[in-house]
Amino acid sequence: MKLFRNILSLLLFIALFFSCKNEESLKNVSEVSVSNTTLERVEPPNWWIGFKNTTLQLLVKDDTIGASKPSINYRGVTIDKFYTARSKNYLFIDITIDETVKAGKFDITFTFDDNSKKTHTYELKSREKSAEDYIGFDSSDAIYLITPDRFANADVTNDNGSVNSKTKDTGTSVYFLKETTINRADDYARHGGDIKGITNHIDYIYDMGFTAIWSTPLLTNNMPRSSYHGYAITDLYEIDPRFGNLADYRVLADKLREKGMKLIMDQVANHCGSEHWWMKDLPFEDWVNYQQNFLKKGDLITSNHRRTSNQDSYASKQDKKEMAEGWFVPTMPDLNQKNPFMAKYIIQNSIWWIETIGLGGIRQDTYPYPDKNFMSNWAGAIMNEYPNFSIVGEEWSYNPLLVGYWQNGAKNKDGYVSNLKSTMDFPMQKAMVDGINEVESWDTGLVKLYEGLANDFHYATPKDIMVFLDNHDKSRLFTEVKEDVTKAKMALSYMLVLPRIPQIYYGTEILMNDTAKPGDHGLIRTDFPGGWNGDQVNAFTETGLSKDKKEMQNFTKKILNYRKSSKAIHEGKTVHFAPFMGTYFLFRIKDDETVVHIINKNDKPIRIDLKRYAEVGLEGKTLKNIITGEEFVWGDVINFKEKGSIVLTTKN
Repeated sequence: MKLFRNILSLLLFIALFFSCKNEESLKNVSEVSVSNTTLERVEPPNWWIGFKNTTLQLLVKDDTIGASKPSINYRGVTIDKFYTARSKNYLFIDITIDETVKAGKFDITFTFDDNSKKTHTYELKSREKSAEDYIGFDSSDAIYLITPDRFANADVTNDNGSVNSKTKDTGTSVYFLKETTINRADDYARHGGDIKGITNHIDYIYDMGFTAIWSTPLLTNNMPRSSYHGYAITDLYEIDPRFGNLADYRVLADKLREKGMKLIMDQVANHCGSEHWWMKDLPFEDWVNYQQNFLKKGDLITSNHRRTSNQDSYASKQDKKEMAEGWFVPTMPDLNQKNPFMAKYIIQNSIWWIETIGLGGIRQDTYPYPDKNFMSNWAGAIMNEYPNFSIVGEEWSYNPLLVGYWQNGAKNKDGYVSNLKSTMDFPMQKAMVDGINEVESWDTGLVKLYEGLANDFHYATPKDIMVFLDNHDKSRLFTEVKEDVTKAKMALSYMLVLPRIPQIYYGTEILMNDTAKPGDHGLIRTDFPGGWNGDQVNAFTETGLSKDKKEMQNFTKKILNYRKSSKAIHEGKTVHFAPFMGTYFLFRIKDDETVVHIINKNDKPIRIDLKRYAEVGLEGKTLKNIITGEEFVWGDVINFKEKGSIVLTTKN
């Protein structure tokens, strides 16, 4: 009997234990009966519990849905208000999600005057990690920029896309893609690179020393031509089926996280593609700027591209309007962020991608073009939810005053607060290229680097600015330096020791160029050798690479891998000395680590007196050459046999 009671007690304990475990696992999940039905579109396609901002606005699109009244019967979720639009096929619903609500699925019911109904099953998910754990990029990172169509083709089955796009969890967007051919001989056609092509080569990117990947846009571009570049988006919630699908994108992010790497998403708040699905049925009369011109097939007003009108105290209202409201190009309608529904749509879209993929950052295209007050609100909304996140904005200007204006913390005379952590350093890019190329004189050559870096006094936080030598829009570095390998190494090594976040475009490490047609976008975005079956040259394995290309690849790899653990480069003090006798010395200092970067532009042997640099305190110390491994004792002089750059460190 005693044995029986003991067994019964044990069974009760086990039952209670598993009951508690199940209750624990289900405590944030609510299960109700749902219809599992879908309308044409409900966006965002899902949401999450646990945000600071407990409001959500749904864009609903379906035939005559504007004539219905929505309702939700789910504890903790309430409809505050709903709005009809100019088009009867839209409804916008404001929802409040109570802090106590549980994750789960529920139906949104749409009831019409004749008492007929439509339903859509919506899901609130639990967040995978806390907001503080979304860590953005910073000066400890080195970013590899990739144009995915031109990097590697791992899945030939998606080369032509599909008559149906099936990238959403919520269903299938049925349409015919307008560009379904591959032609690698045409610089402006699609070449077949995809997300899996990036994922398959993460090891190469990691081994090179990069810590983050920024891919140009991967969302659907259902445009009739030149859709490969990604910046004319036609569906903001869908991965282009020619690149893969949502699951592929998440796998890429997950694989990067396993390596301690970050994924940066390229987003576009300024414009969409003219074949975007809503252009055929615009919800409001002011959904895009100059909408009537478009609807009446009149002249399409393009931007005057006078970006200084954002800061210019004397700028006319007309200049400001043409800059902010004109279409970027005739095939890219300008989104009207002053429309509150559009503004909410864009903000929620960015947050949806951060949560869905687990992003490590956003790069925002054409940053000065949208309404600048909206951009402040957009960045502010993201940083409010994700305090450790990072966003970089593209201000394509060589004027540091304009670049600095957009960085959070800038003391702008007009009081503008951007909430933007990082901007792109076009001024330094130009200074580096010009300074390396020019003949040395009082005001040309290395002094351009020296004075370019001196502009840091203007920036709120220089180390949060993203510096680069080339990208998907500008000529390749090797072309810019007239195919001089030594100059390319000078520029690259200098950039990698600056108090900045460095970005390198894919192929720069193997001297890819656009010399045949400098500045031609299609040629700049050349296929990475080895990314396609049958390529005779394979840069991933070094097969077929020339001696110069191999040396450049190894040079880049050694500096990047040293940089990974260099606190002096990440956050150290910067000291540089004015160019002297064709040389330029820069020092990064943190505790017992000093990194020395020296550029020597002299063709003939030269000796430099090191007493000039005594304040750095290196006398008698042994330094190691990061590239060659050779040791050098810092004494009275240093001898240079030939021009080039040297990177030395006091670290063993």
